[in-house]
Amino acid sequence: MHTYETLLVEMENSVAIVTLNRPTALNALSVQLCRDFLAVFAELREAQARAVVLTGAGRAFCAGGDLREMQQLAQLEGRIEAFFDAPLRELHDCIRVLRDFPAPVIAAVNGPAFGAGCNLALACDLVIAGESAQFNESFVRIGLSTDCGGTFILPRLVGLKRAAELLFTGATVNAHDAANWGLINRVVSDNEVLASARALAAQLAQGPTGALARIKQLLEASATNDYHAQLDAEARAQLISGQSSDFREGVTAFFEKRPPQYTGE
Repeated sequence: MHTYETLLVEMENSVAIVTLNRPTALNALSVQLCRDFLAVFAELREAQARAVVLTGAGRAFCAGGDLREMQQLAQLEGRIEAFFDAPLRELHDCIRVLRDFPAPVIAAVNGPAFGAGCNLALACDLVIAGESAQFNESFVRIGLSTDCGGTFILPRLVGLKRAAELLFTGATVNAHDAANWGLINRVVSDNEVLASARALAAQLAQGPTGALARIKQLLEASATNDYHAQLDAEARAQLISGQSSDFREGVTAFFEKRPPQYTGE
């Protein structure tokens, strides 16, 4: 794997660990980090990673957008909203990359996930959090509306009324409440966050990754499809899955009473 200024990347047995690596800035999302992020996921796609874990270095997952850089860009360009032009588009591209990535992405949240950092975690397919993890939509605290897909994903996870409260107030949610509300998948002790995410990623990487990619696409489409359109989409995806070598292997393994050996084909 290549070396990146703001990210650490490792891959073993088709499982990639991507670490946001700006610990002194609580892994705030800078322009360079966004560019590195897009390059990393392009490299992981090329390398055919079968599962990805996304985490943060140090004591935070991600504190959101880099306010210092926002101020610097505003001074440089002479307009306060400079960050919310091309840099925000690149940040939104990072969200799109997560949603479009053909393998499962697991967020291992090891501390605060605030603002855009919260929505970055929620854009992952699964979220495992440590007991000290915290989540909030802090935009309103500094006079901003929400970005990075928060207004899309939150109502679908916790319902419209609770989403409105979280977005309107910027209230902080602890890990256990986040799990109880359906915001995240599970809570583990702080020292087990990365290990738990790695174990789940390894399990998924051994699965029929073509089918998992199609399930991910179907879940994404379900947000806008009606029931009949979703049934049609499922039928199309299932036809492709039914023609795969993984399906043949799964059926053979079932009758031979052994674990299947999936290749992702």
